[in-house]
Amino acid sequence: MSQNEPSPTPEIQIISVNDLFDALKKGWGDYKKAPLMGLFFSAAYVAGGIVLYLVLAASGKIWWIMPISVGFPLIAPFAAVGLFEISRQLEANEPLKWGHVLGVVFAERQRQIPWVGAIIVIWFLFYMLIAHMIFALMLGIRVMTHIGTSLDVFLTPAGLLFINIELLVGAVFALLLFAITFVSLPLLLHKEIDFITAIILSIQSVKKNFAVLIVWFIIIGPMMLLSLVPMFLGLLITLPVLGHATWHLYRKLLLHPA
Repeated sequence: MSQNEPSPTPEIQIISVNDLFDALKKGWGDYKKAPLMGLFFSAAYVAGGIVLYLVLAASGKIWWIMPISVGFPLIAPFAAVGLFEISRQLEANEPLKWGHVLGVVFAERQRQIPWVGAIIVIWFLFYMLIAHMIFALMLGIRVMTHIGTSLDVFLTPAGLLFINIELLVGAVFALLLFAITFVSLPLLLHKEIDFITAIILSIQSVKKNFAVLIVWFIIIGPMMLLSLVPMFLGLLITLPVLGHATWHLYRKLLLHPA
């Protein structure tokens, strides 16, 4: 893994659409090599989604399921840190051991990744505020107050329009956060570099490969949303594969000095 001295700034590479599919292939390969570890890290994320659903259902605020289902994938990059470490160890031909993988992930609390994690959480909360405002403006405070446990309001013309706008807003939030975290999180795990520099490199990497990475965004966006049904359980498979694939794309995007 990284050393204590600061790492040299890597060089951004240009990738192709073929690299996307190669990364997915390698991500699936990593998942097959360590399925239990992949399921372990994705299960924590899925459990969080199920707990949110149960809390909202019990409190009678079931309408929040819609914006949360759209916004919940925003937190996925932070949940994938453990998956990046698995792929890193497999790439380095290091023996995979639970204690080693968990130890590395736990040690990240003293490095730079928590700063990016804080940005992700704040971003998610800000999205939820915007989602709340859109609901109130489009469907009315009275509907929001009396919706109870019924989701029938979403089947009305106004409700269907709200869903489409919510999906669009969620996609914009996800795209912006994607640019911030796509390279920064695996880079911070891999090297000794400050989180601001990592975020700048991530944004620059996305900018230089925008057309190709939009294809990637279009691929993973629907996959993440479809995996939320039923009860977030599809993420048990989707999250590990995409997490591992993201590591391999990061390795293609940044060339580190020897």
